Amino acid sequence: MKRAALLLACLGLWGCSGWFAVPVRVHEADPTLVQREVTSNVLNSEAVSQLSAQVLQRLDLYTQYQEDPVGALRTLHDGLEHSGDRYRLFALSELAYAYAEKSHDRSFYLASAVYAYALLFSELDDPPLDASDPRLRVACDLYNRGLAEALTADDGEWQIASGSHALPFGSLELDGDAAALSWGGYHLEAFVPAADLEVFGLRNRYRRAGIGAPLVAGLWKADTDKVVAGHRRLPSNLKVAVTGFLRIAEPRAGLAAGKLSARLEMYSADDQLSVHVGQHEWPLEYDLSSALAYTLGESHWWDFELAGFFSAAVNPWHDKSNRDGLVLVHPYRRGRIPVVLIHGTASSPGRWADLLNELEIDDRVVSHYQIWLYIYNTGNPVGYSAGVMRETLERAVAEFDPEGSDPAMHQMVLVGHSQGGLLAKLAVVDSGLRFWHQTTPLEPDQLVSDPDTKKVLEEASIFTPEPFVKRVIFVCTPQRGSYLAAWSAAKLTSSFVELPSSLTKQLSDLVSRNPGKIALSAMPTSIDNMRPGSDFITVLASLPIAPGVHAHSIIAREDLEGPLEDASDGVVKYQSAHIDGVESEKIVHSSHSAQGNPETIEEIRRILLVHLQQP
Repeated sequence: MKRAALLLACLGLWGCSGWFAVPVRVHEADPTLVQREVTSNVLNSEAVSQLSAQVLQRLDLYTQYQEDPVGALRTLHDGLEHSGDRYRLFALSELAYAYAEKSHDRSFYLASAVYAYALLFSELDDPPLDASDPRLRVACDLYNRGLAEALTADDGEWQIASGSHALPFGSLELDGDAAALSWGGYHLEAFVPAADLEVFGLRNRYRRAGIGAPLVAGLWKADTDKVVAGHRRLPSNLKVAVTGFLRIAEPRAGLAAGKLSARLEMYSADDQLSVHVGQHEWPLEYDLSSALAYTLGESHWWDFELAGFFSAAVNPWHDKSNRDGLVLVHPYRRGRIPVVLIHGTASSPGRWADLLNELEIDDRVVSHYQIWLYIYNTGNPVGYSAGVMRETLERAVAEFDPEGSDPAMHQMVLVGHSQGGLLAKLAVVDSGLRFWHQTTPLEPDQLVSDPDTKKVLEEASIFTPEPFVKRVIFVCTPQRGSYLAAWSAAKLTSSFVELPSSLTKQLSDLVSRNPGKIALSAMPTSIDNMRPGSDFITVLASLPIAPGVHAHSIIAREDLEGPLEDASDGVVKYQSAHIDGVESEKIVHSSHSAQGNPETIEEIRRILLVHLQQP
């Protein structure tokens, strides 16, 4: 009996020790779930990271944080040592952000950014975080997001104003001035955190990883008149990728004293990609895709596409300003080669969105090129549109490089899709009088007309190579016409196109002043010009690319089966798009709208990089 009692007592002791169930053990698990558990944090899940939970457990604050998060944060804050203490700083940053998410108290967002800054940029002699330390990237993200949320007002805009800002355990004196940021000579306003924007319609969303709160800003409305008059090629609805960086003076000492001072610095992606902090250069974080999508989402270009085809009276700018067809989405930069994107029929610059998005994240491209867009009424005669485009480019070159001292300006690349490719070709051929004589057998000096009419006719029918264009890229270009233009439906559509009234009057004037010498009875539309076998397209197809100009073809085919000679993109046949004498010909699997096709984009990127290697 005594032995049984003793045995039961021993078993009880063992039970208290947990010997019936092994307390520390492992079991096999899904590696993906384990990785997610190890790397998750408050920014990508509903729970804080293991790194912060470990600090709470180690200091026996886990339960208190669940019940009294502010009290637990106070204990963590008060326990900060004079140096080191990285785990505590990281935990404070993440836990403050987590509490801010639940309470919507912006002072905790700001505290999260301050703690992260103290961890990343301490004024003490603490060694920097190792590049493999997971806290490094998360701390950057906590700083960026905390700063973005802390200064966002109820209307969703970022507020940049000097003054005192409350912290949970002190205060921060902020010195900031939005007017200090100058972009292309203009002020910006309506700053919106990029994290608050969801992007649609782009294949990829790109963000340059770094430090700082990525924002999207608009042009200052008070500058609108100046923008139109002084830099008429910037759309008034343009959005700019900018970043706010809060530079805190002696953050560790400030945390200990409960009073910090900081200066808010504003940067744009066009002017600065990094910031110097301490002994190191840190990349700034920018969200380029959201700025592009925001711009396009508010653009009138989409409404212009069909309207601008059917009527030359439709203005793509929706204003009465003196703009030409050249559109810049960044300030002009000396030393960077212009790449001019020319859209096709019933289209607009917005159709280059994916190409813009992909190229502007590539440092090899943006450090050497500036992308320009060209917009035009696509129902007009092709020669007329080409003449207007040529004059526009000549005017831009003279405006930006009046002394002819920028070599990059004279290495221009034209990229034309569909009809835009025909406009591009007319910038690099010598037509002589072959187009001119389609209108009249008279020589130019024999034509009776007023100077303006003669000038328009010459610009629309006499073409010489533009000396500043050194490369052209044809994308789905109907070099010998589009078979759709020969359909009866196309002819009917062409009859609804309203051409410029000035052209109609000038043609009537030519007929009356030169009886029997004007071959045209009516002004052709672009559809008429692109009909296979038309006089215009026949002559254009016969003209070779000027010597010294590199040319490339990107040709789409919808069906990969069957011989290449019979292929088509649904609008243009391969036999029409193919021309001899090009430096390269790339076949892509796509419909006619191949501007955003990944193969097309990669081929254009390749060609631009090749262009940099040639003298």
